[in-house]
Amino acid sequence: MQIDGGCRCGHITCRAEVDPPDIIICHCADCQKLPGTAFRTVVFAAEKDFAFLEALPKIYVKAAESGRQREQTSYPECGSPIYSAPVGVEPRTLDIRFGTANQREDLPPQSQFWSRSAQFWLGDIPSMKIVSRHV
Repeated sequence: MQIDGGCRCGHITCRAEVDPPDIIICHCADCQKLPGTAFRTVVFAAEKDFAFLEALPKIYVKAAESGRQREQTSYPECGSPIYSAPVGVEPRTLDIRFGTANQREDLPPQSQFWSRSAQFWLGDIPSMKIVSRHV
């Protein structure tokens, strides 16, 4: 399946060929801290199947909770994360950030990782009050 998308402000655009079963939720500490939320959802793609169409991201390297070095990419103007990838591994698989894809409705997650770090209240979401208002 081909997806396209980009950063929040639209300066970075990209596209990728992905396999819809390869969509996961990660609950590790980094995947909570980096996006500032309870978990991160990623879509996997081979690096050869990914392309930037406009602009390039900022890249920095961080050690993951596992100790492995991970390349993190984001657009510095709006702060949107684009993908992460292992350092020094070939061929590379990119962990494309779910929120960058325009086809999010067609990309339901299939599995969860690092569930021991999951926030206990996630199971309560279906029973939480729904407030409909536009900010």
